[in-house]
Amino acid sequence: MSQELILSARQVSRLYQGDGERFAAVREVNLEAKPGQFLALMGPSGCGKSTLLNMLGGIDRPSAGEVWVAGTRIDRLSETALALFRRKHVGIVFQFFNLIQNLDALSNVELPSLLAGRSARETRQQALDLMEALGIADLSRKMPNQLSGGQRQRVAIARALINKPAVLLADEPTGALDQESGAGVMRLFRRLHAEGQTILMVTHDPKVAAYAERILLMQDGMLSEEMSADSRGGTRLAERFAPPRAAAADLTRV
Repeated sequence: MSQELILSARQVSRLYQGDGERFAAVREVNLEAKPGQFLALMGPSGCGKSTLLNMLGGIDRPSAGEVWVAGTRIDRLSETALALFRRKHVGIVFQFFNLIQNLDALSNVELPSLLAGRSARETRQQALDLMEALGIADLSRKMPNQLSGGQRQRVAIARALINKPAVLLADEPTGALDQESGAGVMRLFRRLHAEGQTILMVTHDPKVAAYAERILLMQDGMLSEEMSADSRGGTRLAERFAPPRAAAADLTRV
């Protein structure tokens, strides 16, 4: 992979078997990202966005093609090597937070660093620094069920960032949040991007996608189009993916 690329998918496909037939969730996708870019992967539900994200993050393996992250071809790694690589180089933020319910916020943030073998002292300081930067330092001893949705998502983002990943992957990071909390998370992503973090975010919402510098459109398992920050236009993007009139209220939540 070119040293100028931090993330690359080459002719990636993912096939599933069901009811005697094979179904292609992702079909021959090519995708590249340079360090520090902020990409949004956008499309309707069921188009293959999350499947592609999972392959780029090493959670799932492609049926065909190559996946490269930070100069390593991860689809060829053993399960053990893949888990270690993902822990060190990939941060993942999920729609429904995936926090460990019997650990407080600080311990949730610390866990990936401790699993990576870092000292408890180093881990504690880095976790506290991250939580301070994300505006949740005063929540360190709160349990997940004592936090709002936006607060839980910020804890999840701190957890994803603690090992200083080469790539931050986010799967519908605002999907479970109200409009105000969702906008706050997206402002945070924009700040991380400005600081040089590479981000690939899956969303179905044009308002959320508009925070990215590159917008990749996905349909029926394939990338169909790319819209740049210069060419998309907020109005054009919103009109392109406007829901039916009866469902328009669904987009009032980000």
